[in-house]
Amino acid sequence: MKLIEISDMLGGRVTSGHDINIEGACGVNDVKDGQITYLTDRRLADKLANSQASAVLVKREQQDIVIPQVIVGNPSLAFSKLLRMFYVKQYTALGVMDGAHIAEGVTLGKDVTIYLGACIRPGAVIGDKTTVYPGVYIGDNTVIGQECVIYPNVTIREDLTIGSRVIIQPGAIIGSDGFGYEMDGGRHIKIPQVGTVIIEDDVEIGANTTIDRASTGATVIGAGTKIDNLVQIAHNVKIGKHSIIIAQSAIAGSSSLGDYVVLAGQVGVSDHVDIESGVRVGAQSGVMDNLKAGSYMGSPSLPHLQHKRSFILFSKLPELNERINTLERQLAGLSKDTTIKH
Repeated sequence: MKLIEISDMLGGRVTSGHDINIEGACGVNDVKDGQITYLTDRRLADKLANSQASAVLVKREQQDIVIPQVIVGNPSLAFSKLLRMFYVKQYTALGVMDGAHIAEGVTLGKDVTIYLGACIRPGAVIGDKTTVYPGVYIGDNTVIGQECVIYPNVTIREDLTIGSRVIIQPGAIIGSDGFGYEMDGGRHIKIPQVGTVIIEDDVEIGANTTIDRASTGATVIGAGTKIDNLVQIAHNVKIGKHSIIIAQSAIAGSSSLGDYVVLAGQVGVSDHVDIESGVRVGAQSGVMDNLKAGSYMGSPSLPHLQHKRSFILFSKLPELNERINTLERQLAGLSKDTTIKH
């Protein structure tokens, strides 16, 4: 594909090399001759200069870059579009393969792909152009929308609702029992978990993530939200639209997150906590109380600037401790001198 054709497709502007042929796209570390890459961080300019890239996507023209440049508003987004164009194959329906177990009473949409080893229970509904890979279990009466991709060894329990264009990565478990018990006579008595899970449209769920069903009512994941690998979402949690939950985070029961919330890696959220829309929580933070819109860090989590000031003070504690010890020795010496004079 000619560079000018790529530029036109992206709504960009080419600095030179309009007719060079581009055969693929790759990151700056591995890009080869005939491929286009992108640059959003000037610290990678030296790597780009030493690479074999034939062209580069940039936000503003860079005078020190000698290869052809395509000027676009968002190089990262433009690059993702090129990856899709060059490498993502168009969907081809393969139908229901031999070895797939489809129970009586299952409703299959048009142009589905169901691989061998999948198990779909009575009353389930699978939407048009949805792919179910080997080892997937879909429980009774669960409804799955159109154009979903459910990768191998995913478990989707009974009576759940999953929207359209949802991607569920390998090993995820949706609708497992919430963790609820009451003490009676010195024994933990299980609280029946009779609620459901609702996954709205365009959600992605990472590998080995678990989303528990509600005790009553519903655990809800809002449209467009992206959940990384190894995340735990407990019963009755509500997550708004277009939020980002990064790996190894855990959200305890009945907590609520608004829209466009970002939880960085290994964030822990206590139960019954309300997090407003637009909140950003830094890695390894612990959220114990409700959070208003803003950025937070630390455990317990504090507003970002307050946490930075606290961290600076914390780093000075050894020095402050030594100064206190010195002052105490000096005061003890003064006290002895006063006693002797009296």
